[in-house]
Amino acid sequence: MEAMSSFEEWKEFLSKNVKVAMGAGADPGSIVEAATRIGEYLAQHVDPANREQRLLAELWRVADEQEKRAIASTITKMVSDGKRH
Repeated sequence: MEAMSSFEEWKEFLSKNVKVAMGAGADPGSIVEAATRIGEYLAQHVDPANREQRLLAELWRVADEQEKRAIASTITKMVSDGKRH
């Protein structure tokens, strides 16, 4: 999996996929669970492409399971409205 070079591009990609999941009837808890699994995969297999992704990778590495879920939930919430933050 190739990391996206721009943080805005990454957020837009996530936003589109969260909208697809919501449109398919996924509940917020399921979306956060999927985001947590994806975050774990990214942390293990993808080299961060920008400073924002490096920061998230560093936070992920030091987080426990509850904190990882909180990070995934916060990111999902941030991109779920499709607005630029």
